[in-house]
Amino acid sequence: MTAEPSPSPRLDGVTLALLNHRFEGVARKMANTLLRTGRSGVLNIARDFSCCIVTADCDLLVTNEGLPIHVLSGPDIMARAMKEFAPVLRRGDAFLNNSPYHGCSHAADHTILVPVIDGEGIHRFTVLAKAHQADIGNSIPTTYHGSARDVYEEGALIFPSVKVQENYETSQDFVRMCRMRIRVPDQWWGDFLAVVGAARIGEQEILALADEVGWETLSAFSREWLDYSERRMVEALRAMPAGTATRTSTHDHFPGTPAEGITVKSVVHLDPAAARISVDLTDNIDCLPCGLNLSEACARTSAMVGIFNSIDHTVPKNAGAFRRIDIRLRENCVVGIPRHPTSTSVATTNVADRVANGVQSAIADIAEGHGMAECGAVIPPAVGVISGTSPRTGGAFVNQVFLGMTGGAASATADAWVTIGHVGNAGLCNLDSVELDEQRQPIHVYARKLVADTEGAGRFRGAPSIAVEFGPAGCDMAVGYVSDGVVNGPKGVRGGGDGGNANQFRLLPGGGREQLPGCAQVDLKDGERLLSISCGGGGYGAPHLRDAEQVVRDVAEGWITAARAQEIYRVAVTADGSLDRDATARLRTS
Repeated sequence: MTAEPSPSPRLDGVTLALLNHRFEGVARKMANTLLRTGRSGVLNIARDFSCCIVTADCDLLVTNEGLPIHVLSGPDIMARAMKEFAPVLRRGDAFLNNSPYHGCSHAADHTILVPVIDGEGIHRFTVLAKAHQADIGNSIPTTYHGSARDVYEEGALIFPSVKVQENYETSQDFVRMCRMRIRVPDQWWGDFLAVVGAARIGEQEILALADEVGWETLSAFSREWLDYSERRMVEALRAMPAGTATRTSTHDHFPGTPAEGITVKSVVHLDPAAARISVDLTDNIDCLPCGLNLSEACARTSAMVGIFNSIDHTVPKNAGAFRRIDIRLRENCVVGIPRHPTSTSVATTNVADRVANGVQSAIADIAEGHGMAECGAVIPPAVGVISGTSPRTGGAFVNQVFLGMTGGAASATADAWVTIGHVGNAGLCNLDSVELDEQRQPIHVYARKLVADTEGAGRFRGAPSIAVEFGPAGCDMAVGYVSDGVVNGPKGVRGGGDGGNANQFRLLPGGGREQLPGCAQVDLKDGERLLSISCGGGGYGAPHLRDAEQVVRDVAEGWITAARAQEIYRVAVTADGSLDRDATARLRTS
C-alpha cells in the first residue's frame, strides 16, 4: 500500500537543502555502484546509465548526474506501470522495464525498479537504475536498429515491468530466457547484477535515512521540495519574454522514412504572466515503419531538454518544475505516443534530438539572450555497436564504443561544450580511452582529431566535428550505426553559422574512399578502415560580433584557420599569430 499524506510541520530551508543533498547522495551512490561494477564498456567506460528516485505517487524527486533523455520523463510512467501490474508491493521485489509502450525510453535501456517499503508494508519511494545494454536480443547485433520496420523485426526482448526478483531472489526462469537470446550472456549477466546492485544500494540508503529522520519527515520533504521546485520554475519563466515561435528540424532520410527525411515541427509558447511554457508536437507525421519513432518518454523528455537548456540552470529538474510545462502529444505520431508494434529502437537520440534542438532554437527566436543553437546529430560509426568473433577468445563480442562525437551548440552566453555528444546526452557519456578499447576489443584506432573550420561560427561558437579512423584487428567486424546530419547539419541561431555535417567512409587501398550510407550495418574485413566524422554544433549570434582577441586564440589553438578568421569572423591575424587591429577594424566596418 501507499502512504497517505499526513499533516506535518513545514521544514525550514536548511533542513530542506540538507535532505535534498542526502537524496542526491543516494542517487550518486547508485550511479557509482553501476560505474564500478558494470561489465560492458558502455557502462564502465562510457557511463551510459542514469539513476533516480520517484515518490510513491510516481513523481520524479531526485536524479543523479544522469543523461537527461533517460530520466526527465519515463521514470514516472514506469513506476505507474509497476503499481498497475503489481498492486501489492513487498520488500525484496524488483521489476525490469524496458518497454517503450510502458514508459521506458527504448528497449536497449534496461531499467530496474525497486519499491522502497517501510516496516509496516507501506510503499514510500521507488528507486530506478537504468543502463544501456550492449545487446538485448535484437535481430542484428546492435541496439540501434534504425531500419527495423516494427518491434518484431527489431527483435528485442521486451519486459513491461516484469518482476525479476521476489524476496531478493532473482527469477532463474527470466535469467535462462535472457541467456538463450542475448549474444553475450555473461556480459549481460554482469550488467544485470550491476543494475540490480545499484537499485538495492538506493533502497538500503533510503531505509537508513528513514531510520535516522523518520518517514514523516521524508514525506514532508518530498511535498515541500516539489513545491519549492515549482516556485523556482515560476521565477525562471517570469524572467523570460512572452512569445510564440515555431521551428523545424529535419532528420536525414533513412530506410522507412520519406525521401526528404523527417521534418519535426515544434511550436513553443512562453507565457511569463501565467508562468507556463508549452511545446506542441502534434502537427507532425504519423509513426513510420522504421526504428526512429519516439517513445512517449522520449517525446516528452526531448521537449523538456530544450526547455531546461534555455532557462535558469539552477531550477531543479523534477516533478515540481514539470508542473509548469505543458507537452502536447498525439498517439501514433513519430514524435508522440507510439502504438505496439511500432519500433522505437533509436528513440533516445536521432529524432529526439530534432525535438530538443527545435525547442531551444525556437526559444532563441523569441528573444536575444535566450535559448541555444542546434546541437549536432548522431550516431556516427565511431559511436556505433561493433560485433564479431574475437580472435583472442574465440567467442562473440558485442559492444557500443564511444570513440568520438562532439556536437556541442553555442548558447546565448558561452561557447559550446565540445563533447556534449548529443543534446539528450548533455555531455554525461564519456568518450572512450583508445588504449582501453584496443585492450578490450579486437579493434585498432588509427586517428582521432578535431576538424578545423567545422565549428558553427558565431558570437559564441559551436563545436567542431571530430574525425575518427578505426577498424578491426585480427578478425572481421560489423559496425552498426545510425548517422544523422550528413545532409541536415546543425543550424545556428540569431545569425550564427551552421556546424559541420557528419559523414562516413570506407577507406580504400591506394588512398581512395567510398561513402557509406547514414543508416547501416557495415562489414569490415581484417585490416580495413572506416572513417567516421561527427557533426559539429551551431553558433549563436553574428560571427563578426565575436571578441577579436578570442578569434585570435581560436586560430592559435587550431579551432579555425587564419583564412576563416578573416572571411567569417572578419578578424585579421598577422603572420606571427597576433591580432592586426587596423585590418580588423577595416574588415568589421566594411
